[in-house]
Amino acid sequence: MDTSQIDIKPIQTLQSETFQIHLWEDRTRGEQWVPTYNPKVLALVADDFLRTVSNNAVDSGRRSFEFHALEPGKHRVEFNKRMAWKFTAEDRRVFEVTVLPSSA
Repeated sequence: MDTSQIDIKPIQTLQSETFQIHLWEDRTRGEQWVPTYNPKVLALVADDFLRTVSNNAVDSGRRSFEFHALEPGKHRVEFNKRMAWKFTAEDRRVFEVTVLPSSA
């Protein structure tokens, strides 16, 4: 796959700190963001959904993923928007996380 066409969003944090990534998700349509990352360098510590539309028939809102930075370096977190009935991802978001060593 040609990675030159991918919009990579940068994030910077310190080792042993946590950071969040927020994505819009419409569960009414069956959307679900699925993260791919290296669990040896980043740990997923929370995955929350906040419904932001007040209509009871609509289940859409902000999905928040919280990661703990375990190791310094540049790490990639890729999210694929999956639909229950499709084999391929509907959308993709890529983040490059720069983890700086903590000055302990």
